[in-house]
Amino acid sequence: MIPRRRFLQAAATTTVAATLPAALSPATAQAAAAQAAAQASHAEGTVTDLGPASVASPLGNAEIVGDVLYAGSRGLSPNVVGAYDLSKDSVTTHFDIPTGIGIWAMCRAGTDVYAGTHARSDLYKIDTVAGTVTKVAEYPDHFIWTMAASPDGKIYLGTSEPGRVREYDPATGTSRDLGEASPGESYVRSIQADETHVYAGVGANAHLVAIDRATGERRDLLPPELADRDWVSSMSVSATHIAGGMNSLAEVVVLDKADPTRYKLVKATAPGEKYIVSVLLHDGYVYFAGRPTGTLYRYSIGEDRLEVLGVPYFEAATHRLLAHQGRVYGVQDSAVFVYDPATGTTDYRNLVQRGFRAAPEEPMSVHSDGGRVYVGGKSGADVHDLATGKVTRLGIPGEPKTMLTVRDTTYIGVYTQAALYAHRPGQAEAKLLARAGNQQDRPRDLAYDARTGLIVMPTQPEPGHINGALSLYSPRTGKLETYRPAVERQTVYSVVTRRGTAYLGTLIQEGLGLPPVTTTARLAAWDLTGRRLLWQLEPVPGARSITSLALGRAETMLYGMASTGEVFEFDLRARKVTRTLKVGAKGAELFVTGGVAYCTDGDKVYKIDLRSFTAKAIVTGLAGQWFGGEPKLALDPSRRALYGLRGRNLVRIAISGRP
Repeated sequence: MIPRRRFLQAAATTTVAATLPAALSPATAQAAAAQAAAQASHAEGTVTDLGPASVASPLGNAEIVGDVLYAGSRGLSPNVVGAYDLSKDSVTTHFDIPTGIGIWAMCRAGTDVYAGTHARSDLYKIDTVAGTVTKVAEYPDHFIWTMAASPDGKIYLGTSEPGRVREYDPATGTSRDLGEASPGESYVRSIQADETHVYAGVGANAHLVAIDRATGERRDLLPPELADRDWVSSMSVSATHIAGGMNSLAEVVVLDKADPTRYKLVKATAPGEKYIVSVLLHDGYVYFAGRPTGTLYRYSIGEDRLEVLGVPYFEAATHRLLAHQGRVYGVQDSAVFVYDPATGTTDYRNLVQRGFRAAPEEPMSVHSDGGRVYVGGKSGADVHDLATGKVTRLGIPGEPKTMLTVRDTTYIGVYTQAALYAHRPGQAEAKLLARAGNQQDRPRDLAYDARTGLIVMPTQPEPGHINGALSLYSPRTGKLETYRPAVERQTVYSVVTRRGTAYLGTLIQEGLGLPPVTTTARLAAWDLTGRRLLWQLEPVPGARSITSLALGRAETMLYGMASTGEVFEFDLRARKVTRTLKVGAKGAELFVTGGVAYCTDGDKVYKIDLRSFTAKAIVTGLAGQWFGGEPKLALDPSRRALYGLRGRNLVRIAISGRP
């Protein structure tokens, strides 16, 4: 873990000391000030700012112009494109990209670099000669996933949802909508262009569509025998070939442009490989990078031969492969690797150490073990030591989505591959315990059942796949078992356990890109010993998800929060909802302590009196900037504090736990 400075606020103590009677001795005044400050810090609703929650520099894409690699960030505010001078081995300039939550798409046209953002979808031009940034277009699409420039300088964009292809003409400043690449499909995740055609890689059901730039005529080039694949998620073209990386069998299809029926299917060979995240046609080879292993491969088209070139960084995602002066550059989170075909060597370069800007990101999760607060982000978590104020970075290849502490071990559910990690205080690294498999992708929650000794991890399936799962991990035996589906045609989003039963709250969305086939989230009970579903029902009409569950003091009472912002009380013995209460603007975490519950909608923290079933806001104006707009909250084991976000800063919120 890498130490990093954290800023603490002392304004409350200073203010209290200033109001003490002047007759007190300095020592007495100091003691009284400390006592008053401690009391103030425990007043319910008191917010203490603990500084930036998670500081990172995750990259999304890059382009090379001259001897400069321009790398775009994601999740920062504002996002930036950093100019990494290859000859000087340093980042010399940053260009602010003021809108959007990340840069997934970049391409170059001449000496100009174009960057596309998502949520919102804006197109920027960086004039690398003049050193200026100009917003040149905006689109209603949710994401700009991918971009490419044609030889005559037009810019092509692949978007979602649905999966459209758009054209931007720098000469006129106008855009043209080329429509959905494959009607009904949600994503265009890869795109390339040549003199005559635009090539769009589509998911969640795989297509590789050639669009005639002049007539708009479409033709699906993907061989019919590959029609059951999920995505063509990465792509590269040359004068003679098209190479498309496919999920989730870790394959690359290499098509002959003159006759696309002549093709080769190349499968990545590293054990457990599932995704081909970037592809580059260069000098008669197809270079490609896999995930989750992080392996770099090279396929010789002429010799029909695959080589494994190595693992530049274990389990890292390579967002882009670029060729420059005979070398291959791979863009990963916070770093670039350089492979030299002449020597067979790989050089790894951390761009933060070379001057790339690190800044607070949009966190994905928060958890307290009592002594520390873990804040999950891209490629790891910031760990805040509550006693010393020290912050360290726990690197994890993926995104920590949910966390749970059992005795001295914190368990971490990580996207992708629905991985489960473990971390103990003082350890420099987290340990990979298992992956859910079964086409699962995104952990949604974690719970521990004392009776069975099992850790329960619900997961969402990979894009384009049906049925979420429930994974059960035994810390005693190290065995993980996965059950799919847990609730038919839904994803389990939240879980809580008691005496061998797991209570499940669901999400109607299965894999991303699939339209939901159900309309309402469910509450279900699952027998952890018999390994079977006991019952299920719909507690809140029209709710898309049950975002959180918590058990009450009474053995028979369960409380939940729905995506609608409604909190419900459920009698487990009678199996019916007894009371509901509209609390927040949206659903998020819910915790029960004593006779009260606490929840948030990301802007306010509410306290619910469980006897009268009424709510009041104890904190307002947080405006927490959570990744994906999914607010989180953590309960300290002492049950005297909550942890959340104000903006992008970690905050401690004092609670009483009493009505």
